[in-house]
Amino acid sequence: MTYRAGFACFVGRPNAGKSTLTNAIIGQKIAITSSKPQTTRHVIRAVLHRPDGQIVLVDTPGLHRPKTLLGERLNDLVRETWSEVDVIGLCVPADEPVGKGDKFITGELSQLKATVLAVVTKTDLVDKRTLAEQLLAVSRLADFAEIVPVSAVSGDQVGLLTDVMAKYLPESPQLYPDDMLTDEPEQVLIGELVREAALEGVRDELPHSIAVLVEEMFVENGVTKIFADIYVERSSQKAIVIGAQASRLKDVGTRARAAIEGLLGTKVYLNLHVRVAKEWQRDPRQLRKLGF
Repeated sequence: MTYRAGFACFVGRPNAGKSTLTNAIIGQKIAITSSKPQTTRHVIRAVLHRPDGQIVLVDTPGLHRPKTLLGERLNDLVRETWSEVDVIGLCVPADEPVGKGDKFITGELSQLKATVLAVVTKTDLVDKRTLAEQLLAVSRLADFAEIVPVSAVSGDQVGLLTDVMAKYLPESPQLYPDDMLTDEPEQVLIGELVREAALEGVRDELPHSIAVLVEEMFVENGVTKIFADIYVERSSQKAIVIGAQASRLKDVGTRARAAIEGLLGTKVYLNLHVRVAKEWQRDPRQLRKLGF
């Protein structure tokens, strides 16, 4: 049996189901998912261990036309990541027509040396005929190595997709130890889980204005104590995140704490503060502080 190991990533326009697919493949929550486009900001690597190899999944932000300095930095990060992976899965949702965004990304991918697969996601949302038409439309976008329809939600064909991806990886010794699921520092993952909880249910004006910084983390009497700051750009946003009589912030804390306990496997005490950092998405110094 030939052992293969290498790097793979999913790309696609915002909300094409990339992070949900990463989580389904790894079988554990690593990338944050949200119905807000552009949720992913950090390149999170997750490792899938197989008897015949290792697929290292790199999670990238969606490529988009940038409006801020943060947007430009995210796009640079995406292109840099794409140039370093072996296999790229272009995700196109089954329930939306192929559009300009898909064509734009396909054009960007045509310059790369990686093997490009098309992954038609969210197949659980459409009937067989619609799916067949979508597979045909996707096949016209480019000459893909293979086209695989999947549903991350029902798990349908997720195993097949990983088999196909593994086939196109280079022959290689093992890249990461057996017990490793991700190489992201825990604090980044914890910050992402807090941000996901803070994004849940807020009105549309907030998604990109929230950043989270874990200021301090230590274990005391078997409890992991975490002190984190949620940054927004304006006082009006701070009021939305906190909610009437701090009800929303309590809710965010409860949800985030449960997710963090799942990640760390210990009891967690979580202390959250909301702070205003004016226009942080456009300020190089603030971006650096917040990890971009």
